[in-house]
Amino acid sequence: MQTARRLFRYRNMMPLLSIVLFMLIFQPFPTYAQPPYAKWGRLAMQETMKRYPNAQIVDYLHVGRKQKTPTTSEETFKLLLQESNRRWALLVHIEFVNQTEEVVNISYEETR
Repeated sequence: MQTARRLFRYRNMMPLLSIVLFMLIFQPFPTYAQPPYAKWGRLAMQETMKRYPNAQIVDYLHVGRKQKTPTTSEETFKLLLQESNRRWALLVHIEFVNQTEEVVNISYEETR
């Protein structure tokens, strides 16, 4: 008689257990949003590698975004480069149209 009660008790819990198992199995993996400047950072590194093919990018820093004109903005990145014994910093400025994200200009500035 007690086993029949136990089965009845577990049978009532089946919908709840099914829902919990479903949620555990099909729980979406957490997605981490990329910062809005990630696209421009990749472009800065790609263009830097083209311009300095023998140098390695040792470090990367997003300096910031500023409004250039009412329709364009500029993202600035500071890359630390190394080629043989020489190490230097490079500021990469990417100007783009806000609406279309079309690149207007990419400029480079070597710094310390």
